[in-house]
Order: sequence, then C-alpha cells, then structure tokens
Amino acid sequence: MLEAYEQRSEVARLLSQISSEYEAAQRGLTGLSYGMSQHDFITARMENMGQLHTQLQSIVGDVAIAMIADRLNTVHS
Repeated sequence: MLEAYEQRSEVARLLSQISSEYEAAQRGLTGLSYGMSQHDFITARMENMGQLHTQLQSIVGDVAIAMIADRLNTVHS
C-alpha cells in the first residue's frame, strides 16, 4: 500500500515540476531578455520538461503525455 502512495506522490511531484517548467518557459517568452539568451532559457525549460516526461512515463506508461496535457491545460487557462 505504501508503494502505491509513493508512486502517486512521485507522479504529483513530476507533474508539478512540469507545470513549473512550462510556466517559466511561458514567462521567458514575454520577459525582458531578447535574442539568444531568451532562446537558451526556453530551450532549457523544454528539455527539462522532456526529462520529466520520461520519468513520469516510466511510472505510469503511455498515459503520461495525457496527464501532462491535462495539467498544462489547467495552467494555460
């Protein structure tokens, strides 16, 4: 039973981190920096999201991308 709780907790943590990375990337689009530094910042956030997606997918399988899409839809709204 504890293992299931730990998995849910890890899933929640990963989804929260993905949301944070997404929000940071969104802010990077409208931030004061321009050019290459802005591009590098956004690229780093997207790469982090990719790594977090891989971790999430190892826990929940192919449903990971749907979970991320649902989470990001709530962030974006």
